[in-house]
Amino acid sequence: MKPFLNEDFLLSNETAVKLYHEYAARQPIIDYHCHLSQSDILENRSYENLTQVWLYGDHYKWRAMRANGVEEKYVTGGEGVSDYDRFLAWAKTVPATIGNPLYHWSHLELRRYFGIEELLNEKNAPIIWEKANAKLRQPEGFRVRDFIVRSGVEVICTTDDPADTLEDHLKIRDLPDFDVKVLPSYRPDKALEIARATFLPWIERLESVIGSKVEVYEDLLSALEARAEFFHEVGCRVSDHALDVVAFAEATKEEAAAVFAKARAGETISLDEERKYKTFTMLFLGRIYNRLGWTMQLHMNASRNNNSRMFAKLGPDTGYDSIGDSNVGAALVPLFDAWEQEGELPRTIVYSLNPTHLYVLGSAIGSFQGGGIPGKMQLGSAWWFNDTKDGMLEQLRALANLGVLGRFVGMLTDSRSFLSYTRHEYFRRILCNLLGEWAENGEAPLDMDLLGGLAQDISYRNAKEYFQF
Repeated sequence: MKPFLNEDFLLSNETAVKLYHEYAARQPIIDYHCHLSQSDILENRSYENLTQVWLYGDHYKWRAMRANGVEEKYVTGGEGVSDYDRFLAWAKTVPATIGNPLYHWSHLELRRYFGIEELLNEKNAPIIWEKANAKLRQPEGFRVRDFIVRSGVEVICTTDDPADTLEDHLKIRDLPDFDVKVLPSYRPDKALEIARATFLPWIERLESVIGSKVEVYEDLLSALEARAEFFHEVGCRVSDHALDVVAFAEATKEEAAAVFAKARAGETISLDEERKYKTFTMLFLGRIYNRLGWTMQLHMNASRNNNSRMFAKLGPDTGYDSIGDSNVGAALVPLFDAWEQEGELPRTIVYSLNPTHLYVLGSAIGSFQGGGIPGKMQLGSAWWFNDTKDGMLEQLRALANLGVLGRFVGMLTDSRSFLSYTRHEYFRRILCNLLGEWAENGEAPLDMDLLGGLAQDISYRNAKEYFQF
């Protein structure tokens, strides 16, 4: 029987132990998709207490607390509720989360960043609170950049709107004592969501940053291209799209322009018009990404803001989302094919929040590999509700069955927390255990140079080569 969270945690065979400790563990981290605050990095933010660094903005934990019967004021904060009250509510919840990766992640974070090995519960919560806060109050070693450097991070890609100025990124680039690359990602979701109430206010914001009017569709396309080129100058090499429902409808530029004109005039957009506008605009953006040598990331099938009452109260990204169930393949394949016919298909990573789509996506991207680019089309890592042990294993096995596992670009955090880099450790342990199982079962050669190289490639080297940061 193994002790909980010992040095061989998740490693169930001798080959896995060797693969992890000798090959994967010390590889740097390229976190090519996250939601970290670049202003926090620039300011090298410090935290007054564990709740601020651990619970603020973490909707994973919020969902678990609600499921454990915690009142909302202790989840997201409320009048008369202190940070300690919120921490105590989480401490009461943790013991009930066994089987959820939150139980593993929470204790990994306490150990790796604070040296706290006790298992968090209601009884020892006051002691752990004081131990962690004492570390956070130290003048050095526990600020934002310290967490990044200590985790071995080499590159961070934040999530940024085309209308963002990127001022913080430019300042971070010039920091004299911080060598980690903090790069923007280009996420033009608001430009595509023409039927939403956010569209016209976003156009005004875009006009402000480019210093000219966006009155017709051609103005919008020119602005999107100019902003992409600016992002590229700042170091951007990836785009990102939240395609909750993938749309495809053949459309001319004139048809897309007419839809834009209707939206600009405040008129209602039909579903067919929305699809045509999104398709033409998306194809235009993909050509830009290909020309710039970027990687395009497509995040699909999230059902967002399900609880309308709580959305009105708290807004988005507060733990009220779920897995969507739209047919991704029907629209995604013709979208890829349209780019491919023009020779304009960029490097692409596809993620579906619905795990039943792994084989749909994995087989679809196999039809568009090529161009002499290793792993050009990637089946993205287990995302959001799927970044569990089982979810990671399902993604790795699907990729291995359908494609070339040895070209996989590995894990990302997709997180708002600077303590989330332990997810890379979690993934690497699961990866090494899977490779070790195959070898010890005679399903793969027991060749440590081969398997160790594979573990290093997937943990780090493939991403370094693929993204060309």
